[in-house]
Amino acid sequence: MEKIVASMAGNVWKVVKNTGDTVTAGEDVVILESMKMEIPIAAEKDGTVKELKVAEGDFVNEGDEIAIIE
Repeated sequence: MEKIVASMAGNVWKVVKNTGDTVTAGEDVVILESMKMEIPIAAEKDGTVKELKVAEGDFVNEGDEIAIIE
C-alpha cells in the first residue's frame, strides 16, 4: 500500500485517476495548482487506486493524503 501525499499546498486542479483505476509508477494521479503553476502528483509504484481522498477544487496542505494505491 502506498499513500500519495501533496508535495506542497495548493488547489486540486484536475483529478486524473479515479478509484478503481490502474496506475503505473510515474503516472499522474492528480494535478495541483499553486501560484499559477501546475504540479503533477504521480504514483511511485504500479497498482490500483484504492481510495481517492480529494476532489477537483479541494485545497490541500503539504503532506495531506491525496490517494491510496494498492
